[in-house]
Amino acid sequence: MFCPETCLFVGTIPSWLQGTLLRNGPGLFSVGDTSYNHWFDGMSLIHSFTFKDGEVHYRSKFLKSETYKKNIAANRIVVTEFGTMAYPDPCKNIFSKAFTYLLNTIPNFTDNNLVNIIRYGEDYYAASEINFINQVNPSTLETVGRVNYRNHIALNLATAHPHYDEEGNTYNMGTSIMAMTGLKYVIFKVPATEKMPALKKLEQVCSIPARSNLYPSYFHSFGMTENYIIFVEQAFKLDIIRLATAYFRGETWGRCLNYDKDDVTLFHLIDRKTGKAVDTKFYGDAFVVFHHINAYEENGHVVFDLITFKDASLYDMFYMENMKKEIQEEGKTIPPPVSQRFVIPINADLKEVPGGTNLVKLQDTSATAVLQKDGSLFLTPDSLFEGLELPGINYKYNTKKHRYFYGSRMDWSPKITKVTKVDTVTRTYMEWTEKDCYPSEPVFVASPDAVDEDDGVILSSVVSLNPKKPPFMLVLDAKTFQEIARASINASVHLDLHGLFIHEKSQLKQPLEPTTYFTLNHSERLCLHLNH
Repeated sequence: MFCPETCLFVGTIPSWLQGTLLRNGPGLFSVGDTSYNHWFDGMSLIHSFTFKDGEVHYRSKFLKSETYKKNIAANRIVVTEFGTMAYPDPCKNIFSKAFTYLLNTIPNFTDNNLVNIIRYGEDYYAASEINFINQVNPSTLETVGRVNYRNHIALNLATAHPHYDEEGNTYNMGTSIMAMTGLKYVIFKVPATEKMPALKKLEQVCSIPARSNLYPSYFHSFGMTENYIIFVEQAFKLDIIRLATAYFRGETWGRCLNYDKDDVTLFHLIDRKTGKAVDTKFYGDAFVVFHHINAYEENGHVVFDLITFKDASLYDMFYMENMKKEIQEEGKTIPPPVSQRFVIPINADLKEVPGGTNLVKLQDTSATAVLQKDGSLFLTPDSLFEGLELPGINYKYNTKKHRYFYGSRMDWSPKITKVTKVDTVTRTYMEWTEKDCYPSEPVFVASPDAVDEDDGVILSSVVSLNPKKPPFMLVLDAKTFQEIARASINASVHLDLHGLFIHEKSQLKQPLEPTTYFTLNHSERLCLHLNH
């Protein structure tokens, strides 16, 4: 363990860039003699990059979740994760083992919140897709404590990708599996408040009955415009019976997800103010979606952009055994992600047009919404770009019409090799890449005097397989996509998943201080699983 202070950098960091980039992702893959089977199982390691007066300060700490504490205390993996099954200690007696199996009839989800950092009011939480979240101090990265959504609303699962409106309110969505009235998808709002904690003011916006109580749709994110919430009820589903019996059958939760390619995708449009869904049925062909890019309204249409896949093989790609070898072996291919635009006409008079009519009137898209005989609309998308995931935008354009989005581009394997900017108007793109470098999800930070949508910088944490090239924070001019600075980090840095940028005006009041940094040994670094 060591305590580095300021990162060494080349180039010039804009003087206006003041704040902290918080990132979250898996960082520890072995405990004692046990190891995780899936990259999404690794224990959460939070790290931060603080930009202050032209300098960059780095620190990282493991999330001290209950899962982390139990695993470290036992010196083995004792809590089941997405792709790794944990069994009773072989030294326990028969009664203890039987009790453990009984407890797992209804899964006791891990609180290893490794996906994202989210904000409710003035509080920040490490989050994944379960009912537990862990509050963290964004200055020191200390774990404050665990919170159970179920103390505030009846939820079993919740996304780690909420939306924030201009007033500072947070919107999120979850699944209520145990609802007495049937399985439901629940949308909720946490008002902006300085009172602690803001979650005590949580209010339900609406609930959407699932089309099946035994096979609810999996969802990782959702869309939002100024007036509507968009929920994609996809054909990638959670098998509730298999989930409830998974522990007895020695099956992980990840194996309880199934993709039905012969099903359809339903698109739900919910009024944000009334909480009522639009009566018209909107549907399309089956696909798998994890991330929404953005959504907005234009001339009586709701437009929403998604990253879609032809199947659910993405999760299989991140099993450790696949990450240690080339994923594209002979006879084994994985469909690339496709950025697609869907359009729903919301003001069309369905009674005045014949069946088979495309009701989309926007001129800048080939997306269609064709009227069916039963009054429903069948949606087909407009493809914008291929090969990009982990999308982001200038968040000032969230719920508004955007021109640009950013993301991680890859030769479709676990290896992210490029940071990309896509222009949805010209359908062109720019990219940054460097040999032996693997950049994280790009984060856009707008300049304070921005005029254009792309006035600002792109931040990305970069790791390398080259031992002579230390990890670094990359700073790009978002307009030209040229590198303007990089800050080298004298520590082991892990590839992460998601995070957020906290501007100086709203971040913690505590000054920077020396902090203990956690370094990962050779076998624990994710980058060493990438074809090394």
